[in-house]
Amino acid sequence: MEKPTQPEAVSSVLKVFSILQALGDQREIGVSELSQRLMMSKATTYRFLQTMKSLGYVSQEGEADKYSLTLKLFELGAKSLEYVDLIELADREMRHISEQTNEALHLGALDDNAIIYIHKIDSGYNLRMQSRIGRRNPLYSTAIGKVLLAERDEDYIREVLTDVEFIGHTERTHKNVEQLLAELDQVKKQHYAEDNEEQEPGLRCIAAPVYDRFGNVIAGVSISLPTIRFDEKRLNYYVDLLQQAGRNISENLGFNAYPI
Repeated sequence: MEKPTQPEAVSSVLKVFSILQALGDQREIGVSELSQRLMMSKATTYRFLQTMKSLGYVSQEGEADKYSLTLKLFELGAKSLEYVDLIELADREMRHISEQTNEALHLGALDDNAIIYIHKIDSGYNLRMQSRIGRRNPLYSTAIGKVLLAERDEDYIREVLTDVEFIGHTERTHKNVEQLLAELDQVKKQHYAEDNEEQEPGLRCIAAPVYDRFGNVIAGVSISLPTIRFDEKRLNYYVDLLQQAGRNISENLGFNAYPI
């Protein structure tokens, strides 16, 4: 049997994807209607559908003339997302911000009742935040911690902080969960959080959320800088950079409804 020429092979691929697209647009469709929509012969359309059915991508109810997509394409897409490396995606965005600001960038995730830094890019300045990958910090006094909690319900927040002692790292540190909850309402509305010398005197941090494909906040990306280099007029600039990074990372993880 002769192998199809390249143009024929390409044509077959185009037909397969045209059928998949049509089935995606309409829950069920018959061979006649599908062939007319795609301007393909009924025999060719039927042949492709039967092949796709044998591969598990299309289903047919009994002997009815109606075909629909199965979940196999979703499963295939989900498998591809499993190989997406959060740190690799974040590194690209963080390096872009680093080039613009020369300040320290961190990627943090929830670890039990604290945050853990899973990636970082150091500041280019001599005066900078001292941190390391794998270091844990409190949820209640860090910008990343706040974005990780902000979209959770109150019961969850109270439960995760049940055994956490609110240590007064500075005079600005929240003293209890009620104070934190009041701020988290604002964080949820604005989609970014701040640590205004709450974890360490003389240090400002700003963070934006990162979402997984289901719309859950799974990480936070932050910028940290000494208060002597922080200009309040540049707050919105930092926020925009972080939210754009959060959006890009989230979209690459399969989430396309970033709130800002």
